[in-house]
Formats: sequence, structure tokens, C-alpha cells
Amino acid sequence: MQMRKSVQNLRVVANLRLNDDHHLLQLQAQDHLEKIYPGQFANILVDHSQSVFLRRPFSIHAVDYLNNIISILIKGIGEGTRSLSQTPVDSYLNVIFPLGNGFSLPVSAEKVLLVGGGCGVAPLLHLAQVLSENSNNISILLGARSAEYLVELDQYEIYGKLLTTTEDGTHGEKGFVTDHPVFGEELGHFTRIYSCGPEPMMKAVAAKAKQREVTCEVSLENTMACGFGVCLCCVTETTLGHKCVCTDGPVFNINQLKWQI
Repeated sequence: MQMRKSVQNLRVVANLRLNDDHHLLQLQAQDHLEKIYPGQFANILVDHSQSVFLRRPFSIHAVDYLNNIISILIKGIGEGTRSLSQTPVDSYLNVIFPLGNGFSLPVSAEKVLLVGGGCGVAPLLHLAQVLSENSNNISILLGARSAEYLVELDQYEIYGKLLTTTEDGTHGEKGFVTDHPVFGEELGHFTRIYSCGPEPMMKAVAAKAKQREVTCEVSLENTMACGFGVCLCCVTETTLGHKCVCTDGPVFNINQLKWQI
């Protein structure tokens, strides 16, 4: 699924603050966007920083081919991401995209479950958009610490049945995503599960999927510096040997991963 990647200076056409931690950047290309698969990512150069030298990887959150815009969801947790989250409108960011391999898509309509936690919800909006175009029956389960950290619920709701969990019970079911009732008997009715988020969450989702014999793919969030498989800082162990998450992933079928599940 590797596509031709390009290096472009993209114009920031919107910088939306979603809550105290999250910003949504909308970046516009001058030329027509090439095909971008759900789960692929972009590496963004952090300008105007004397201590951040490496690009930062971000899942491509949404794609607007009509206006040549990609959206990036940013959680400001370090100097690099905080700097990018403060990028003013009408400035430019140097971006390499699309990188990596995305989620595999059903060849016909299926009943699918998307599960995201924290900033791991980022690639699932584009995935939901593409799945909905092919008449899939989509349920989207999003988890967060509390209601304020659940972002863009109205956007996800466009494409499928929205489910939520919060650790403090302020929105949806109380607990972690795998505490949601959908992980009961109903889970066996899904043909595919797609997940992205903290590794413990994905391992728990994978274990439930394996128990029910449901096909499951996860998008790993290993540290990725180059995006080309050169620096080797994102290597993960698989059943086929060591693989670079940035080039062989970031999406893997759980059966490829040596997780103790």
C-alpha cells in the first residue's frame, strides 16, 4: 500500500483549539492531493525551536480532497508538539506525507468496530469516512479520562454509531474502552476491529478480539523520527522478525505482533 510520498510546504488554513491539550490543524496543499489511505501519517518539521531537531509524526486525521486539505490532531505534550499547536494561520509547515501503510479495507460491506483512546482517536476519523463510503455498518468507540478529553464527537457521529467511555464516568460508560458492553456478546457480531491508542489499551482490545476470533488491526504509536526506516528507533518485534513501524506499519494485524495475548 506504499504510495508516492512528497515533501510540501502546506499552508495552515485553520488552527482550532479543541480543549486545553488538543489542537486541530488544517493544512492546505497547493496541488491536488494524491490518494491517502486511512492510517497513514505525516512527518512535520518543527521550525523556530533550538532544541527540537527531528520531525514529529502525526496520523492523518481527515482528508478533504475538494479543497486539498489534510487535518492533523495535535496533543501538546512536549516542546515540539506545543510549538506546532501554536502555529498561526496563514503560515506554512514543511510536511512529508503520506507515510507508512494504512488499515486494510473490506472488499464488501461489513460490520466493523473502531476503538480509539486518547490521541489515538486521530486516524479513526479518516478511516470512518472511507468505510462509510462503502456502506459498512460502523460503530465507533472512543475512550478518554473525562468528557473534556473526548474531541470531535459530532464529526465521528456522522459516520457511524458513536459509543464512549470515560474513566471518571462524565460521558458514556464509566471505565476503560474494554469495559464497554460492546465487548460482551455483541463483539462476536463484528467482522473487523480497528484500534489505535495507548499500547495497554490496544493489547486489551486485541485480547478481546482474539478471544472472539474477530479480525483486528492496530496502529502502533512507536517513536518515529525519520519516517523512512533509516533511524531504526521505531523497530518492533513481529512474527516475521523485526519490522520498522514507520515503513512496515504503523498498522499491523494483531496476529503479526508478539504480544502476550
